[in-house]
Amino acid sequence: MDRVLLHCCCAPCSLSCIDPLRAEGLEPTAFWYNPNIHPWKEYEARRDCLAGYAPTIGMALMVKDEYGLRDFARAVADDIERRCRYCYEHRMEETARFAAEHGFSAFTSTLLASTYQDHEGIANAGRRYAAQYGVEFLYRDFRENFREGNRRARELGFYMQKYCGCVFSEEDRYRKAIARDRAKYDALLSAQGAVIGNE
Repeated sequence: MDRVLLHCCCAPCSLSCIDPLRAEGLEPTAFWYNPNIHPWKEYEARRDCLAGYAPTIGMALMVKDEYGLRDFARAVADDIERRCRYCYEHRMEETARFAAEHGFSAFTSTLLASTYQDHEGIANAGRRYAAQYGVEFLYRDFRENFREGNRRARELGFYMQKYCGCVFSEEDRYRKAIARDRAKYDALLSAQGAVIGNE
């Protein structure tokens, strides 16, 4: 089997990619590099879930353990709404570089399985950095396997994340709940005659 470096954002998404790659005669080596995931306990939970799963299916795992909250925040602070582009490009560049330096002829990413991500943005970043580092970007549209992969992940008892990864995506995920909580809290303070300071 030919080896391909499979950037993995999490174990659940990997389930949408591993079997299709193996069916093509390609053996994925999982690559963990996700400095976009915050806070630390979230990062740890996703990393450790993948690390626990990989050996059970005979998949090699390479880890570049870099919890990057401060660097990520600095990189996106001036344009938080466009942070995802930085996130895709940063991870695809490091995956391409790592693949080239470690003798892989090709790389791909489990990000291509998500129905919630900018699929074309990820693919474009993969192609750009493949050309830069002289390694093939193995484009595959894994999205058709996404629901089944999530079903299997739940069945296997995987840690299932509730948001994309960064602290800003966590805020987006809970935006409605935050608004409901604020309204409830404001009503409680008002009923108690407290001064409300939400400026």
